[in-house]
Amino acid sequence: MLLSATFNTRFELGLPSQRTTMTGPMLENSSTFSLMAILGLGLVFGLKHATEVDHVVAISTIVSRYKSVFRSAFVGALWGMGHTLSLLAIAVVVLWFRVAIPARVSDLLEFGVALMIVGLGTGALWQSLRKNAQVHVHQHSHDGVSHTHVHFHESETRHAGSSRSHHSHRVSRVGWKPVLVGMMHGLAGSGALTLLVLTQISSAWVGLLYVLMFGLGSIAGMLFMSGLIGLPFALSSRNLTHLHQRLQTVAAILSICFGIWYAYRVGSGALML
Repeated sequence: MLLSATFNTRFELGLPSQRTTMTGPMLENSSTFSLMAILGLGLVFGLKHATEVDHVVAISTIVSRYKSVFRSAFVGALWGMGHTLSLLAIAVVVLWFRVAIPARVSDLLEFGVALMIVGLGTGALWQSLRKNAQVHVHQHSHDGVSHTHVHFHESETRHAGSSRSHHSHRVSRVGWKPVLVGMMHGLAGSGALTLLVLTQISSAWVGLLYVLMFGLGSIAGMLFMSGLIGLPFALSSRNLTHLHQRLQTVAAILSICFGIWYAYRVGSGALML
Protein backbone atom coordinates (compact mmCIF):
# COMPACT_ATOMS: atom_id res chain seq x y z
CA MET A 1 0.00 0.00 0.00
CA LEU A 2 2.85 2.38 0.77
CA LEU A 3 4.65 1.67 -2.48
CA SER A 4 3.35 0.94 -5.95
CA ALA A 5 3.53 -2.52 -7.44
CA THR A 6 6.00 -1.37 -10.05
CA PHE A 7 8.64 -0.76 -7.39
CA ASN A 8 9.77 -4.38 -7.09
CA THR A 9 13.53 -4.14 -7.49
CA ARG A 10 15.99 -4.46 -4.65
CA PHE A 11 18.39 -1.52 -4.78
CA GLU A 12 22.02 -2.40 -4.28
CA LEU A 13 23.59 1.01 -3.73
CA GLY A 14 27.11 0.07 -2.66
CA LEU A 15 29.66 1.12 -5.25
CA PRO A 16 31.86 -1.62 -6.80
CA SER A 17 35.32 -2.08 -5.38
CA GLN A 18 36.90 -2.14 -8.83
CA ARG A 19 36.97 1.34 -10.37
CA THR A 20 39.56 0.71 -13.09
CA THR A 21 37.10 -0.32 -15.83
CA MET A 22 35.10 2.05 -17.99
CA THR A 23 31.84 0.87 -16.38
CA GLY A 24 32.76 2.23 -12.93
CA PRO A 25 31.52 5.84 -13.44
CA MET A 26 28.37 4.52 -15.16
CA LEU A 27 27.56 2.31 -12.18
CA GLU A 28 28.20 5.20 -9.80
CA ASN A 29 25.88 7.50 -11.72
CA SER A 30 23.25 4.76 -11.84
CA SER A 31 23.52 4.27 -8.09
CA THR A 32 23.17 8.00 -7.48
CA PHE A 33 20.08 8.11 -9.67
CA SER A 34 18.60 5.13 -7.84
CA LEU A 35 19.22 6.81 -4.50
CA MET A 36 17.49 10.00 -5.62
CA ALA A 37 14.57 7.95 -6.97
CA ILE A 38 14.19 6.12 -3.65
CA LEU A 39 14.26 9.33 -1.62
CA GLY A 40 11.84 10.99 -4.01
CA LEU A 41 9.43 8.08 -3.68
CA GLY A 42 9.71 8.26 0.09
CA LEU A 43 8.77 11.94 0.05
CA VAL A 44 5.80 11.41 -2.28
CA PHE A 45 4.43 8.44 -0.37
CA GLY A 46 4.89 10.32 2.90
CA LEU A 47 2.75 13.16 1.52
CA LYS A 48 0.07 10.67 0.51
CA HIS A 49 0.30 8.81 3.82
CA ALA A 50 -0.67 11.94 5.76
CA THR A 51 -4.07 12.01 4.02
CA GLU A 52 -5.19 8.59 5.28
CA VAL A 53 -8.60 8.68 6.92
CA ASP A 54 -7.57 7.66 10.45
CA HIS A 55 -4.92 10.40 10.50
CA VAL A 56 -7.32 13.08 9.27
CA VAL A 57 -10.08 12.08 11.69
CA ALA A 58 -7.72 12.08 14.67
CA ILE A 59 -6.17 15.45 13.87
CA SER A 60 -9.57 17.05 13.20
CA THR A 61 -10.59 16.54 16.82
CA ILE A 62 -7.54 18.54 17.93
CA VAL A 63 -7.73 21.20 15.23
CA SER A 64 -11.42 21.87 15.96
CA ARG A 65 -10.39 23.63 19.17
CA TYR A 66 -8.45 26.38 17.41
CA LYS A 67 -9.57 29.56 15.73
CA SER A 68 -6.43 30.16 13.68
CA VAL A 69 -5.46 28.39 10.46
CA PHE A 70 -1.79 28.88 11.24
CA ARG A 71 -2.12 27.26 14.64
CA SER A 72 -4.06 24.40 13.08
CA ALA A 73 -1.27 23.90 10.52
CA PHE A 74 1.27 23.93 13.33
CA VAL A 75 -0.68 21.17 15.07
CA GLY A 76 -0.35 19.11 11.89
CA ALA A 77 3.39 19.73 11.79
CA LEU A 78 3.69 18.55 15.41
CA TRP A 79 1.74 15.41 14.51
CA GLY A 80 4.15 14.79 11.65
CA MET A 81 7.16 15.22 13.91
CA GLY A 82 5.85 12.65 16.38
CA HIS A 83 4.97 10.33 13.51
CA THR A 84 8.48 10.62 12.05
CA LEU A 85 10.23 10.12 15.39
CA SER A 86 8.47 6.84 16.08
CA LEU A 87 9.04 5.61 12.51
CA LEU A 88 12.75 6.36 12.72
CA ALA A 89 13.08 4.70 16.12
CA ILE A 90 11.43 1.50 14.89
CA ALA A 91 13.36 1.59 11.62
CA VAL A 92 16.70 1.73 13.45
CA VAL A 93 15.84 -1.43 15.42
CA VAL A 94 14.37 -3.26 12.43
CA LEU A 95 17.22 -2.45 10.06
CA TRP A 96 19.91 -3.11 12.66
CA PHE A 97 18.63 -6.57 13.57
CA ARG A 98 17.04 -7.27 10.15
CA VAL A 99 13.77 -8.41 11.70
CA ALA A 100 10.18 -7.67 10.73
CA ILE A 101 7.43 -6.58 13.09
CA PRO A 102 4.92 -9.45 13.57
CA ALA A 103 1.50 -8.95 12.02
CA ARG A 104 -0.14 -9.56 15.40
CA VAL A 105 1.79 -6.66 16.94
CA SER A 106 0.81 -4.39 14.04
CA ASP A 107 -2.84 -5.33 14.52
CA LEU A 108 -2.67 -4.55 18.22
CA LEU A 109 -1.15 -1.16 17.48
CA GLU A 110 -3.84 -0.43 14.90
CA PHE A 111 -6.48 -1.41 17.45
CA GLY A 112 -4.81 1.00 19.88
CA VAL A 113 -5.11 3.75 17.26
CA ALA A 114 -8.84 3.02 16.95
CA LEU A 115 -9.30 3.33 20.72
CA MET A 116 -7.24 6.52 20.70
CA ILE A 117 -9.53 8.02 18.05
CA VAL A 118 -12.58 7.16 20.14
CA GLY A 119 -10.93 8.79 23.14
CA LEU A 120 -10.04 11.91 21.15
CA GLY A 121 -13.61 12.19 19.90
CA THR A 122 -15.04 11.70 23.37
CA GLY A 123 -12.76 14.36 24.80
CA ALA A 124 -13.60 16.79 22.01
CA LEU A 125 -17.32 16.17 22.47
CA TRP A 126 -17.08 16.77 26.22
CA GLN A 127 -15.22 20.03 25.69
CA SER A 128 -17.66 21.15 23.02
CA LEU A 129 -20.68 20.59 25.22
CA ARG A 130 -19.17 21.72 28.52
CA LYS A 131 -16.68 24.49 27.79
CA ASN A 132 -17.87 26.24 24.66
CA ALA A 133 -21.00 27.38 26.45
CA GLN A 134 -21.23 28.32 30.09
CA VAL A 135 -24.50 28.14 32.03
CA HIS A 136 -25.36 31.11 34.22
CA VAL A 137 -28.18 31.32 36.72
CA HIS A 138 -29.30 34.80 37.71
CA GLN A 139 -31.80 36.04 40.24
CA HIS A 140 -33.60 39.29 39.65
CA SER A 141 -36.17 41.24 41.58
CA HIS A 142 -38.69 43.44 39.80
CA ASP A 143 -41.37 45.32 41.73
CA GLY A 144 -40.81 43.15 44.75
CA VAL A 145 -41.11 39.89 42.79
CA SER A 146 -38.02 37.68 42.61
CA HIS A 147 -37.45 35.32 39.71
CA THR A 148 -34.60 33.20 38.37
CA HIS A 149 -33.60 32.65 34.77
CA VAL A 150 -30.89 30.67 33.01
CA HIS A 151 -28.87 31.75 29.99
CA PHE A 152 -25.63 30.86 28.25
CA HIS A 153 -22.43 32.79 27.74
CA GLU A 154 -19.96 31.57 25.16
CA SER A 155 -16.25 32.03 25.70
CA GLU A 156 -16.18 35.30 23.75
CA THR A 157 -19.03 36.88 25.79
CA ARG A 158 -18.32 35.81 29.35
CA HIS A 159 -18.64 38.30 32.16
CA ALA A 160 -15.50 40.27 32.74
CA GLY A 161 -15.47 39.40 36.39
CA SER A 162 -15.28 35.69 35.71
CA SER A 163 -12.17 35.93 33.55
CA ARG A 164 -9.06 34.34 34.96
CA SER A 165 -5.49 34.02 33.93
CA HIS A 166 -4.95 30.70 32.19
CA HIS A 167 -1.21 31.00 31.74
CA SER A 168 0.13 27.90 33.54
CA HIS A 169 1.28 25.25 31.07
CA ARG A 170 -1.73 24.84 28.80
CA VAL A 171 0.32 25.66 25.68
CA SER A 172 2.78 22.86 26.44
CA ARG A 173 -0.04 20.37 27.02
CA VAL A 174 -1.69 21.28 23.75
CA GLY A 175 1.65 21.03 22.02
CA TRP A 176 2.42 17.52 23.26
CA LYS A 177 -0.97 16.11 22.37
CA PRO A 178 -0.53 16.09 18.56
CA VAL A 179 3.04 14.81 18.99
CA LEU A 180 1.86 11.84 21.03
CA VAL A 181 -0.99 11.14 18.62
CA GLY A 182 1.47 11.23 15.73
CA MET A 183 3.81 8.86 17.56
CA MET A 184 0.98 6.38 18.05
CA HIS A 185 0.11 6.56 14.37
CA GLY A 186 3.77 6.09 13.49
CA LEU A 187 4.05 2.98 15.66
CA ALA A 188 0.92 1.52 14.08
CA GLY A 189 2.19 2.14 10.56
CA SER A 190 5.78 1.10 11.21
CA GLY A 191 5.14 -2.57 10.48
CA ALA A 192 4.18 -2.11 6.83
CA LEU A 193 6.80 0.56 6.20
CA THR A 194 9.72 -1.31 7.73
CA LEU A 195 8.69 -4.53 5.97
CA LEU A 196 8.82 -2.61 2.71
CA VAL A 197 12.27 -1.25 3.52
CA LEU A 198 13.55 -4.70 4.54
CA THR A 199 12.38 -6.39 1.36
CA GLN A 200 13.11 -3.66 -1.18
CA ILE A 201 16.20 -1.81 0.07
CA SER A 202 19.36 -3.71 0.96
CA SER A 203 21.34 -0.83 2.47
CA ALA A 204 20.44 0.06 6.05
CA TRP A 205 21.57 3.66 5.61
CA VAL A 206 19.49 4.10 2.48
CA GLY A 207 16.57 2.52 4.30
CA LEU A 208 16.87 5.06 7.09
CA LEU A 209 17.08 7.87 4.56
CA TYR A 210 13.94 6.56 2.90
CA VAL A 211 12.08 6.49 6.23
CA LEU A 212 13.34 10.02 6.98
CA MET A 213 12.10 11.33 3.64
CA PHE A 214 8.82 9.49 4.19
CA GLY A 215 8.53 11.25 7.55
CA LEU A 216 9.31 14.66 6.08
CA GLY A 217 6.63 14.06 3.48
CA SER A 218 4.13 13.18 6.19
CA ILE A 219 5.01 16.39 8.07
CA ALA A 220 4.41 18.53 4.98
CA GLY A 221 1.26 16.63 4.07
CA MET A 222 -0.32 16.87 7.51
CA LEU A 223 0.70 20.52 7.86
CA PHE A 224 -1.33 21.25 4.73
CA MET A 225 -4.22 18.95 5.67
CA SER A 226 -4.61 20.28 9.21
CA GLY A 227 -4.54 23.85 7.95
CA LEU A 228 -7.24 22.98 5.45
CA ILE A 229 -9.32 21.21 8.12
CA GLY A 230 -8.90 24.16 10.47
CA LEU A 231 -10.16 26.68 7.89
CA PRO A 232 -13.92 26.22 8.51
CA PHE A 233 -13.36 26.25 12.28
CA ALA A 234 -11.36 29.47 12.01
CA LEU A 235 -13.92 31.18 9.77
CA SER A 236 -16.91 30.15 11.87
CA SER A 237 -15.28 31.20 15.15
CA ARG A 238 -15.26 34.89 14.22
CA ASN A 239 -18.93 35.76 13.78
CA LEU A 240 -20.71 32.40 13.71
CA THR A 241 -19.96 31.06 17.16
CA HIS A 242 -23.00 28.77 17.24
CA LEU A 243 -21.95 27.22 13.93
CA HIS A 244 -18.42 26.86 15.27
CA GLN A 245 -19.70 24.91 18.27
CA ARG A 246 -21.85 22.69 16.05
CA LEU A 247 -18.87 21.95 13.80
CA GLN A 248 -16.85 20.93 16.85
CA THR A 249 -19.64 18.64 17.98
CA VAL A 250 -20.01 17.06 14.53
CA ALA A 251 -16.25 16.47 14.27
CA ALA A 252 -16.23 14.81 17.69
CA ILE A 253 -19.19 12.53 16.90
CA LEU A 254 -17.69 11.52 13.55
CA SER A 255 -14.43 10.70 15.30
CA ILE A 256 -16.19 8.47 17.83
CA CYS A 257 -18.18 6.67 15.13
CA PHE A 258 -15.13 6.16 12.92
CA GLY A 259 -13.04 4.93 15.86
CA ILE A 260 -15.65 2.33 16.78
CA TRP A 261 -15.92 1.15 13.17
CA TYR A 262 -12.13 1.05 12.81
CA ALA A 263 -11.75 -0.97 16.00
CA TYR A 264 -14.34 -3.43 14.74
CA ARG A 265 -12.61 -3.77 11.37
CA VAL A 266 -9.15 -4.25 12.86
CA GLY A 267 -10.44 -6.63 15.53
CA SER A 268 -12.41 -8.80 13.11
CA GLY A 269 -9.48 -8.90 10.70
CA ALA A 270 -7.10 -9.98 13.47
CA LEU A 271 -9.41 -12.82 14.51
CA MET A 272 -9.38 -14.16 10.97
CA LEU A 273 -5.57 -14.51 10.96
